[in-house]
Parts: sequence; C-alpha cells; structure tokens
Amino acid sequence: MCPAFLNSNSTSHTWPFSAIAELIDNAADPGVFAKQIWINIHEEADQLCMTFTDNGSGMTPNKLHKMLSFGFTDKGIGRTGVPAIGVYGNGFKSGSMRLGRDALIFTKNGGCQSVGMLSQTYLENIKAQSVIVPIVPFNQQTNILFTADSEASLAAILQHSIISSQEQIQAHFDSISSKKGTKILIWNLRRAKDGNPEIDFETDPADFRLPEIQIQELKKNLKNSGLRAEQIIPDIHYSLKAYLSILYLRPRIHVILRGKRIPSKLVSQQLTHIEYDVYKPHFNKDKVKVMFGINEKNKEYYGIMMYHKNRLIKAYEKVGCQLKSSGPRAGVGVIGIIECDFLKPAHNKQDFEYTKEYRVTIGALGIKLNDYWKEVMERKARQKEFEAVTNDKSDTGPMWLQCGECLKWRSVPDGHYRVCPENWSCSQNPNPRYRSCSSPEETDDNEDLLTASYLKSHKRSSRFDVKTSLEETSVFKRWVFLS
Repeated sequence: MCPAFLNSNSTSHTWPFSAIAELIDNAADPGVFAKQIWINIHEEADQLCMTFTDNGSGMTPNKLHKMLSFGFTDKGIGRTGVPAIGVYGNGFKSGSMRLGRDALIFTKNGGCQSVGMLSQTYLENIKAQSVIVPIVPFNQQTNILFTADSEASLAAILQHSIISSQEQIQAHFDSISSKKGTKILIWNLRRAKDGNPEIDFETDPADFRLPEIQIQELKKNLKNSGLRAEQIIPDIHYSLKAYLSILYLRPRIHVILRGKRIPSKLVSQQLTHIEYDVYKPHFNKDKVKVMFGINEKNKEYYGIMMYHKNRLIKAYEKVGCQLKSSGPRAGVGVIGIIECDFLKPAHNKQDFEYTKEYRVTIGALGIKLNDYWKEVMERKARQKEFEAVTNDKSDTGPMWLQCGECLKWRSVPDGHYRVCPENWSCSQNPNPRYRSCSSPEETDDNEDLLTASYLKSHKRSSRFDVKTSLEETSVFKRWVFLS
C-alpha cells in the first residue's frame, strides 16, 4: 500500500475528537475490554505527544501485526455478550494518523511485550514505496529480543522515532501499570493554519478543547439557522470531556483525561417528562425502543441522540417540528434516544450512511417526536389551567366559620369578611336559613356523589387496557375468520 494512503485515509475524520473516540473504542471492544483508559499530553524529546494507555488484555506480536494491517478485523461478540463497535478494522490507522504523523504502540499480554511503529516520517525518510511497520517483540520477564531478525526493526525505531534507546522503550512498558495493557504514543501532532496545535491543551488543564477560532467558525456556519449560535452549539463539539461523557449509551470503560476521571453520564438521567415509544422498521425484524424527554437544564441542547452498538454516532439531530426555522419554536428542549443497530455507520462513526433505511428512520423519528411534543404541551396546558383555578382569588369558594356557641360550621360567601372575625356566631350569618343555632349544620351538596370529577391515571390505564384488549380481540376474530 502506498505510504500516502496513511494521510488520505485519516482525512475521513474531519473532527479530531472522532479520531480520539476511535482509539477509545479499540480499548473498550471485546478481546481487549479495558476497564480504564488514560489520555494525556506530555513532552518527549522536545516533541509534544498524546498518550493513550489502557489496562486491557494487550496484544501478541501477531495480533499487533494484524492491528497495524489494513482491512483486517476479527472483532465479534466477546464473552460478555457485548458486540464490537469496530466494523472495518481501520480505526487505529485512521484515528492515530489523524491526530499526528507518527505513532508508537507499546503492548504487553503477560508473557510477551512488543513495540510497533506506524510512522509517515519514517516512510518518507527511507523513501519507502509501500507501508512498512517495524515490530519488535521482547520476552516480558527477561526483556530480551525474541528473535534475532527483530534487530533491524529495533534499529529503525531507535533511529526514526522520538525513542533513542532500549531503556526508553522499557520505561514505556513499565508505565503500563498492569501486567497486561497497551500504550499509544503519538507525536508530530497536527497543527492548524496558524501553526498552533489544532487541539487546545492550555485553556483548561483538565480538558482537551478546540481553539476559540474553530468555535467561532462553528458559530459562523450556523448564522443562518435563525437562532443565536452560542445557544445551539453543544459543548460536546469543542470539549473532549463533554463529548466523552456521553460517548456511550451504557458506559463500559472509565476514561481518565489528564489525571481526572470523566464522570460518565446516562443521557436519560438528565431528562424529565420521560415517555417511551417503539419503532418497528419494515426493513428489520426487531422492534427498537425510543425514549423522549425534556432537557430542563439546557433546553438549547435538543434533538435525537442516535447510538449504534452502544456508541454515539449522531448527537442532537433535529427532526420533525424541531426543523422549523421560523414561527413558534416547537420541540425545543426535547431529547430523543435510540440505538440504531439496524443502520450502517459511516467510516468515521460521526454519521450514518445516507441510505433509504436511514431516511425512513429519520422521518419516523420526526413523527414520533411531534406526537410526544403535542402530548407534553397538552399536559402542560392542563396543568396551567389547574394552577389558574387554584390560584384565582375571585373564585376560591366560601369561607367556613365556626359558631362560638353551638360549634357548628357555617359557610359564608367569599369576600363577605375582609378579615376572619375572632368571635363569630350564627346570628351574624348573612344566610337567614342558618342564622340560628337551632338550624342544622350545612352539608356538601355533592357529598352523595362519591366519584372523581377527573380521570385518574390508573383509570386512564384501565381504559387503555380495555381499548387494547378490544382491538386485540377484533384482530383475533379477523384472523380466525381468515383462517
């Protein structure tokens, strides 16, 4: 394969955070299944480097060779029953080369430790006509080369990387705290047009962020959206910490960014007014659960969160009434969550392939979101009406007073007394019918009607169950007749 392909292959990632996510996916996938991954930045040999260290199962030299090969993948479903995120066997190559021009991989699996190099600089220096990947295996106990023919690969790594001695190689192996695990070292990091790193490592010591100039460019691209740009750019677009906190629908790996663990967020736990729906695509046999809720904390972050095999593919995708750019802002604040395993993600895992199935799914989600929005708005309207009635001082009902002599309770029209009198008797009652202590105590005219004046939730459920039962019975009758 032509060495130039390393760069062209990496351009599928138009966003650096998607390249970082690829490396995390590899650590979280079955076969590796790391529990933690540490992401950091440091200087080595006067080079700014990014490091990714996990405590997964590590790799044998043969597996490392396959990982560095193009188009190879043996990922499936692991012992835990969790499906692999990766599909194409291209994640490491595209992700690492998107972040920088050169990468070293240190890995150990309990018996063997290996180092491999994927480097565009090395290939240019030796004027290679095809991609060459030096790999050096060591005995994990003795630190001795497994094979004598590895010496040429070791010499290439020491001459053409930022590691210049075998002792430095061993130091990186030792920095993997567990007996098994992998460490990726990336240098010659990609820079922006102004010569600065395309990722801002300085503004927040606990985060990786996009530079302010790129954030302003995002806002500029949204200038025709009809809303203020600063209101509708979710922080996941420019903060790696925010993005990784929702990267997985059900997080299975802890990410430690610059020494601090990123709290994983279940998107559903941030929502209120949660309702569920079911999507049954005609092109797939399985039904899919769809969750809707209101993002009360930040209503400017809204849309559909579309996951694939637990991994976030599209975030805040506007559908249905949310697409309306003028008039009343319908659907603002509504978050939908769906796991679209029946769709095919693009190579960079930041979108789905634009197929008929995808378009049908987006249309169906739009209809479902519209239905949810209508239900929520009607519910809120009913709540407002109720609050208006309970807070309306002009119609609060009669005032009830107790006679100081007969101790009977009498009703007095609201507003008859500005202040409740301290000593009150039946003789002061404006209603002549109950102006005597000998008159019987008043009773509620509706006391005999012991039924609710509104349909309670359990009654509504019962009505729905009866309706469903009738519909099912009708379907069963038609089935019997057809049979």
